[in-house]
Amino acid sequence: MKIQINNVSVTYGSIEALKGVTISMEGGKVYSLVGPNGSGKTTLLRCIDRIVRPKVGTVLLDGRDISKFSTRELAKTIGYVPQTQVAYHPLTVFETVLMGRRPYVSWSLGEKDVEIARKALKVVGADHLANRHYDELSGGEKQKVMIARALAQEPKVLLLDEPTSNLDLKHQLEILYLLRQLAEKDGLLIVMAIHDINLAYRFSDFIIMLKGGKIFAVGKPDEVITPENVRRVYGVDVAIFGNPQVIVPLGIAEGVEGEGSEL
Repeated sequence: MKIQINNVSVTYGSIEALKGVTISMEGGKVYSLVGPNGSGKTTLLRCIDRIVRPKVGTVLLDGRDISKFSTRELAKTIGYVPQTQVAYHPLTVFETVLMGRRPYVSWSLGEKDVEIARKALKVVGADHLANRHYDELSGGEKQKVMIARALAQEPKVLLLDEPTSNLDLKHQLEILYLLRQLAEKDGLLIVMAIHDINLAYRFSDFIIMLKGGKIFAVGKPDEVITPENVRRVYGVDVAIFGNPQVIVPLGIAEGVEGEGSEL
């Protein structure tokens, strides 16, 4: 699976959220969208999933414009895990994951749907939670269940908006190791918006750095996450140490233009 984003611009009223974004991404890789709040990370994810329609430009999946996909067809291709977790009370975890089979169901769920849901829960290490109610889970457990729900769609592309937000360190690492495995072993194209540039550096194949709705830099982690780029985009001086590298903030940079605060 390949995604090609061509000259995409998105506006919310008078605000330009994305400005002429062009980028290509391919399966079996993890791509991280990084940048300050309001830089366009979530909007770009929503464009790929057709939640947001661009004012200008196109999004292609294997060369086909996503505007030509039916809703069901798109749901079989792309799984989306939003930042805000939807309450599924009073459903159980297993019932929640089964909802991911809706694009495939015409009349009623079959044994194949049940088996795929079970497999998805096992892949994320949450099969022991199957009979628990979703609203009883911790934040990390809920995140795993939502990823399992997306995997039950059998997608080729998995989009995640801040998959590690509000999680402790253990659950952050569990989720990110899982995403790497899904890319490397199952060939999924993983695209995630993430605030923590240390985690992005460690777990990504490619980094897409956004500033003011535009792509500021794109490439391998060590090509994009540099002290100069971080200074210009975030307005923070950093130093990079060690192997594996650790990005350490030194203080607020002076004389940096404020484009990064735009939506």
